[in-house]
Amino acid sequence: MQVAIVTGASSGIGQSAARQIARRGTGVIITYHGNEAGARTTVSSIEKAGGTAVALSLDVGSSEAFPAFRESVVAALRDTWQRETFDFLVNNAGFGRMALFQDTTEQMFDELMRALLKGPYFLTQTLLPLLADGGAIVNTASNTARFSGLEAGYSAYGTMKGGLVVLTRYLAKELGERGIRVNSVSPGATRTRIAGDAFALHPEVIPPIEARTAFGRLGEPDDIGLAIAALLADEGRWITAQDIEVSGGYNL
Repeated sequence: MQVAIVTGASSGIGQSAARQIARRGTGVIITYHGNEAGARTTVSSIEKAGGTAVALSLDVGSSEAFPAFRESVVAALRDTWQRETFDFLVNNAGFGRMALFQDTTEQMFDELMRALLKGPYFLTQTLLPLLADGGAIVNTASNTARFSGLEAGYSAYGTMKGGLVVLTRYLAKELGERGIRVNSVSPGATRTRIAGDAFALHPEVIPPIEARTAFGRLGEPDDIGLAIAALLADEGRWITAQDIEVSGGYNL
């Protein structure tokens, strides 16, 4: 059985991606940070559907913990799937925070950088010896790094996500000789718990977003999770170094 690691899978896009990947017969190691109940829900839903999943704690903003996390992955692969390697990595974990450029503090910038760029960079490096040849990586970026999603208040967040897109291309170039495909997806506005569950707390922001979206609605986690799962699957076998916007036609 193939095995995937999906970071930040206790809710939202990561949870959906884990479920969609598991539906295709792949075992899943999910990670969570602070939302253990959500992680248990993800695992339970996968198991009820006949799949196999394991939840591990991980703070992607704390790179010093990555070697210990790798050992946890080794144990999970051995004990649950009798394997020494895994096949797919989804770098999804992170958080959102907005502030106008002149109000962005160095602390805010550093926190976003550690979770959204440095974390995926060095977590992938740490796990790379365990990633099987012929595997695949998908990084969750954001359309805030593209012209279509350029909005005031996301200069730091969008900068980190833009860096993740560039990292995607370099990983694709360097790992291609091992047959490892590396792509990113750039979601538009999606109904998740990001930014302190902003859409639930401020539903008034939703209609203007829907009005600017070609399909006339807010994105749902499954819209993104399905795209991630498809890129990892055989349908994506000839795709690498690409960033795919998954936004329902935002700002078309």
